[in-house]
Amino acid sequence: MSTERPDNDVTTTRRRSPLVAASVAAAVLLAGGGGAYWAATAADGGDDGTRSTAADGGSTPPPLALDDAGTPTAPSREGIAPGEPDPHGGRLVYRASGKLPDGPEKAAVQRAGGTVTAAEVTRLAKALGLSGTPQSEATSWKVGSDGDGSGPVLRVNKQAPGSWTFTRYGSGGTDNCKKGAVCSVAPGGSGQPVDEKTAKAAAAPVLKAAGQGGASLDAGQVMGSARVVNADPVVDGLPTYGWATGIQVGPDGQVAGGAGKLKALEKGDAYPVIGAAEALERLNAAQPPAGEIGGCASPAPLSDGVGCGAKTGAERPSTTVTVEKAVFGLAVHTTGGEQLLVPSWIFSVKPAGGVGDTVTQVAVDPQYLKPEPVPGESTGGGGTTKDRAVQSYSADGRTLAVTFWGGVCSTYTAAAREDENTVRVTVTEKKDPGKVCVMIAKELTRTVTLERPLDGRKVVDEASGSVVPRA
Repeated sequence: MSTERPDNDVTTTRRRSPLVAASVAAAVLLAGGGGAYWAATAADGGDDGTRSTAADGGSTPPPLALDDAGTPTAPSREGIAPGEPDPHGGRLVYRASGKLPDGPEKAAVQRAGGTVTAAEVTRLAKALGLSGTPQSEATSWKVGSDGDGSGPVLRVNKQAPGSWTFTRYGSGGTDNCKKGAVCSVAPGGSGQPVDEKTAKAAAAPVLKAAGQGGASLDAGQVMGSARVVNADPVVDGLPTYGWATGIQVGPDGQVAGGAGKLKALEKGDAYPVIGAAEALERLNAAQPPAGEIGGCASPAPLSDGVGCGAKTGAERPSTTVTVEKAVFGLAVHTTGGEQLLVPSWIFSVKPAGGVGDTVTQVAVDPQYLKPEPVPGESTGGGGTTKDRAVQSYSADGRTLAVTFWGGVCSTYTAAAREDENTVRVTVTEKKDPGKVCVMIAKELTRTVTLERPLDGRKVVDEASGSVVPRA
């Protein structure tokens, strides 16, 4: 897009009806592992292949209830890309470097449904060099090593979208990696990372087996002696964000680890969409307002002794973030805990003096969005234990498996409180005060036996009151 406008004004020409007056919150996704795929034709106004059958027939699509869409009166902020200032400590103002594109008239959401079959798992396992029949373990499939757990192992969630992880070496590892990439490496592994061409060649059979053979690849990330191939699929002709597959290739040229999703996506309802300029306005509206700094998320005092809720008298600084590129695509959100790809604007941004990154903004016309309510209120926890935030869940019959981040030296238990519409889960951490422990985070899973199968009920994190997405 043009970069000739010195005043950074955001202008655009709309080809559809004016907006409804309601203000709807922005839904911003954080940057993940690997670069975004910038399609040269993504903003040319074409809409071939982007509309669902219902939309083509002229019917009105149903309201889209996104868990993170906010409400018309209380815009929420999801976060900020790595390298940018913390939005809780200051206001971000996004400014385009030139005129922004309109995008298509309509675009369809994409969903993954159903369950993963043993045959699908076998296909992926074969590409990873694993033999043997997939074994059913509660909510997931497993292929690979038992014994001391030091051999290669593949785990795939049975429920769509079929999130999978693979590690060639079960022990060791690090949490020093980007979102989307698996961090386990060979114990004591050393050597020079392979070149990008070699890494992509090693990852190709795995990506094909995972249904990502046509994905855009970025092999620029290096983690220790491993090179990471990040694959962002192109779905229905549109680039995606947040649906990436990450493949680690070791110095010996073998796939050492990986993570992704196995179930294919299916086109859902098509919705009218807003242009990039309007999306940018909504992104700015979602940032915290200027004013005195005060309040915080926990009851602990600030480092200077000022308690939460107290006004410091300091003004929130404003930081201008330049939007260098805007591409129409699909980004991950959840509805009732179910992951789906939603029409969105993908912004390539760069704060002054910072490192460029990516944020996304929902592009669905606000009149078709409605927030997904969370029944009841959060209770939280305290005392000598601490409640951990639940990241995702999977379910199989009466077995509910919840995933969260925890330390290597604490003990964790999970519990559930059920009603007709909701299953509220709590993961409690109990620390051993007499034990010295390294500060390393691990992704952990605990299971809960429900009174009856989930059967469409929402899973809610008791500590935060947030709907938990399905893995």
